[in-house]
Amino acid sequence: MPRPIWKGSISFGLVNIPIGLFTAEGKEKKLDLHLLDKEDLAPVGYKKYNKVTGKEVSGEMVRGYEFEDGQYVVLTEEDLLRANPKATQTVEITDFVEAKDIHPIFFQKPYFLAPAGRGEKGYALLREALKKTGKAGVAKVVIHSKEYLGVVVPYGKVLVLELIRYADELKDASEVEVPDEDLKKTGVSAKEIEMAERLVESMVNEWQPQKYHDTYRKELLSYIRQKIAAGETARIEEAPPARPQPTAEVIDIMSLLKKSLEETEAARVAARKKAAGG
Repeated sequence: MPRPIWKGSISFGLVNIPIGLFTAEGKEKKLDLHLLDKEDLAPVGYKKYNKVTGKEVSGEMVRGYEFEDGQYVVLTEEDLLRANPKATQTVEITDFVEAKDIHPIFFQKPYFLAPAGRGEKGYALLREALKKTGKAGVAKVVIHSKEYLGVVVPYGKVLVLELIRYADELKDASEVEVPDEDLKKTGVSAKEIEMAERLVESMVNEWQPQKYHDTYRKELLSYIRQKIAAGETARIEEAPPARPQPTAEVIDIMSLLKKSLEETEAARVAARKKAAGG
């Protein structure tokens, strides 16, 4: 079992459940592309340096809060804990809300919660209560000297602490120009809405996250191998010129919806025939 990155407890009301916090994110699968100097293809590096002497810093560094120009208060790990011991050791649930009411735009980073010590019964109790009520526990927690807002939700047998953004950390959606909700102004007809709904329903499947994969990474790696096989290992190519953006034009949405629906239904019929052995 991995080591917890944080130990403390979940609290709601007078209930305290000892827990450990584990990262739920696996290693991101991406190609490690290095930055190179275009002149000689030498790798480009970065270093931390002392802004007064200009020398590279290779030794220990500490955190500091600048309260005046050039004046700092040095803070140790112990100082960060002393500021508010309860906040740094507790996932404090302050409210319970409908889980379905939290829009995904707020989601930021997931963590697994696991019981510690004698917390198994309280852990199971909270998990089952959240499952049966469909609620999420809104909580505050301090991780690495920053207070986060989060929601505690069940994920199978595990409780997950999903860190979420504060409302003022999101930009105002009104800054983005989008079509009006008045369908008459956008020219969307009732028939087009009906056809779009049929298309959506025809593409409905059970949520199976394992079936989705990063195909671009595989295709990019294949392309890189082709370049290696062709001996193109030291040539810097200019990016192709950007394609001109298409000008605004009238699009026949109904015909696109109809064609998509026909293709989807045909694919389903073919899949059923194949499954039936025909």
